[in-house]
Amino acid sequence: MKTYQFRVVIERDEGGWIAFCPTLARQGAVTGGDTREQAHKNIREVLQMALESLMEHDEPIPDNEAAAGDEELIAVTI
Repeated sequence: MKTYQFRVVIERDEGGWIAFCPTLARQGAVTGGDTREQAHKNIREVLQMALESLMEHDEPIPDNEAAAGDEELIAVTI
């Protein structure tokens, strides 16, 4: 098992909160939630699915990242 860290932005949106990972945008790493906590939980699940898909298709997984500005790091272990 290996742990990967990804930069994630979670911000308020008109209907609640939106969360996205710029590094995995091509894999559709965007989601939302009624609360910030729900958006955080949902993006963690999306990151997990994106990593599993990359592995399944033998595509490279990006290196660990450092957060900057209004971003935070979310760690996912696969």
